[in-house]
Amino acid sequence: MNTIDAKVWTFGDNIDTDLIIAARYLNTSDPKELAKYVMEDADPSFKEKVEVGDVIVAGENFGCGSSREHAPIALKAAGISAVIAKSFARIFYRNAFNMGLTILELEESSEIKEGDKITIDLDSGTIKNKANGKIYKFAPIPEFMQELVSCGGLMNYAKKGKK
Repeated sequence: MNTIDAKVWTFGDNIDTDLIIAARYLNTSDPKELAKYVMEDADPSFKEKVEVGDVIVAGENFGCGSSREHAPIALKAAGISAVIAKSFARIFYRNAFNMGLTILELEESSEIKEGDKITIDLDSGTIKNKANGKIYKFAPIPEFMQELVSCGGLMNYAKKGKK
């Protein structure tokens, strides 16, 4: 079973790539360095609170703004196992999969609160909120995109000789 058990960190609508990783840190593409500053301008203490495996839940248009690949790289390097949002900016959506970051669209994302513990079942397309027992259904991730994530992103996928 392909599941993620996680603690939730919440953010609102229109979280742009500059809030995910500020432009002042784009002088590097080193994932470990980027992870030090992830979400700093949205929540200055986020990097001290987040733990490997945690999940971000947000509102509409997550990842809007520039097309920088640094944003999903920083999230993944900080240990974020998935981002759940009502909707994603189109370029961020593609970059996230290309970098191997799981992202899920969920209309009811605002019902999941910060600190909730959730279980994401990627095979069944469900999210169970352990705080209130509610189960949410998300649109399944296409098989090819699942393979991108499981390989760790597009480059790793290509190195394995996939077409």
